[in-house]
Amino acid sequence: QVQLVESGGGLVQAGDSLRLSCTASGRTLSSYTTGWFRQAPGKEREFVAGISWSWSGGRIDYGESVKGRFTISRDNAKNTVYLQMNSLKPEDTAVYYCAATPRGATTVSGGYVYWGQGTQVTVSS
Repeated sequence: QVQLVESGGGLVQAGDSLRLSCTASGRTLSSYTTGWFRQAPGKEREFVAGISWSWSGGRIDYGESVKGRFTISRDNAKNTVYLQMNSLKPEDTAVYYCAATPRGATTVSGGYVYWGQGTQVTVSS
């Protein structure tokens, strides 16, 4: 079992930055593919970013809407995956979820087994 806890969300203005954290317990995150998803009211869950197992090279993927603005990274010593979000836009407003899977890199939410409770990010214009 992997327990995931997100933190770092909040209310910011357009153009600001935020860093979300996803801290795991129960297992070592470097052995899992970890992804960030988001869901805005009335919309489907959207893939934001993912980083695969360390031993496979740590492949990184980004959703099209966040490429060039968001950066995913992992601190193995802290068993934590981060999502650095820069140049935030009002359309980035959503609940952000961290997820993990023992499978390889995937952008599909159904491929993830473990999920955190989510953290709210609100970007005002």
